[in-house]
This record gives sequence, C-alpha cells and structure tokens, in this order.
Amino acid sequence: MHPVLARAREVLFEVPRHGKLAYCLLRDPRVPAAPKAAVLAALALIISPIDFPAWVPVLGELDMLALGVLAVKTFIEACPEAVRREHELALEAGESVFDRDLRDTVAAAREGGGRLAKRIRARFTRQDPYQSVSEG
Repeated sequence: MHPVLARAREVLFEVPRHGKLAYCLLRDPRVPAAPKAAVLAALALIISPIDFPAWVPVLGELDMLALGVLAVKTFIEACPEAVRREHELALEAGESVFDRDLRDTVAAAREGGGRLAKRIRARFTRQDPYQSVSEG
C-alpha cells in the first residue's frame, strides 16, 4: 500500500479512538483546565460560521478536519499520562465514561422513542367521541 494511503487509513481509524479518549479526558476533573480550554476553543473554531481567510498563515490553509484531529491529539498529549492511560484501559475494556454515557443516551432515546410510538398509536386507536356506543 502507498505510504500516503497507509497513513490516511491509520488516521481514519485513529480519529474515533482519539475522540472517545478526548471525551473521557474532558470529563475528568484531574485534567488541568488549560488543555480543556484549548481543545474546546479549537473545536468551537471548527464549528464556528466564521472562516479564516486563506491569507492567515497556517490557519487559513488548514482543513477543518485536520485542525480537529490536531486539537484533539494535542489535548490528549497535554493530559497527565497516568490519567490518560487509565482512560485508555477503560476504553479498551468497554467501561469508560464514554461507553457509559453512550449506553445511557441510547437507552434514553429508545425509551423516549417507545413513549412517542405509544402516544401516536393511542391517537389512531382512540374512539371517536361523537360516535355513539350503539353504532360500534
């Protein structure tokens, strides 16, 4: 495989793993505020409707995806190693903050979706209040 394609493939698989790890580290109170603020500022810049013009050195030429990957990777590297390793092991075991929050969110969505479906079904199965009992 061509080296550029191999690197692109590696980055593609690395992004979700780093995203999950960054989520866990952002939620950890042992991680200093400065790296958290830096990564959140970079991510806010990415989703901001304001785009840096091309004449701004470096920033104007970076793709937003590249900026996001760089911000998350830098954030992870700025976190205390012991805390980072703890979260990496929890992610590998499927017992991380990310995994727990994802399970809770999916369960809440299913529950909410189930309630919505019941309400819709109830509207279609209700009897017409103007229909007489003897007609039915």
